[in-house]
Amino acid sequence: MNDTRTRLHADEPQARARPGKYLTFRLATETYGLPVLAVREIIRLCPITPVANMPPHVRGVINLRGRVIPIVDLRVRFGLTVMPDHDRTCIVVAQVASSTGGSRPYAIVVDAVDEVAVLAEADIAPPPDFGGAVDTRFITGLARREGGVTTLIDLDGVALNETCSGQPVTP
Repeated sequence: MNDTRTRLHADEPQARARPGKYLTFRLATETYGLPVLAVREIIRLCPITPVANMPPHVRGVINLRGRVIPIVDLRVRFGLTVMPDHDRTCIVVAQVASSTGGSRPYAIVVDAVDEVAVLAEADIAPPPDFGGAVDTRFITGLARREGGVTTLIDLDGVALNETCSGQPVTP
């Protein structure tokens, strides 16, 4: 596993997608994937408690069986058009690397969960080089699949590179 805890700058090595099982989900009309081993559970959208002074993509926290977990809206984080929640909107709870070592729970809001896809090495292409015009730090690869391309993301990188007034966000 790549150590994403220290990869806070664009000039540092980027995580690469590996063959295996990925949970695929939708944000708008695009499909994204996370390694299934990072996913702990998928739950219905539940009440979210806002937290003051957080960046716009941090919706707040949820109380999941007595544990307070930060929740991020990936649409906002990735700069996509914000849409109202609907009946398929759900929360994916994952484990991400902690800035202090180990791991911590982290939740993301997604428009819908699709499936668990098995990706072979031949299915995965490296992130494209947009010449610095596009931030691809959180893309670990692109999976060629029937019906299109699935963007594979580094949730550790998303979680550890969040900032609010220049300081890491670690609720």
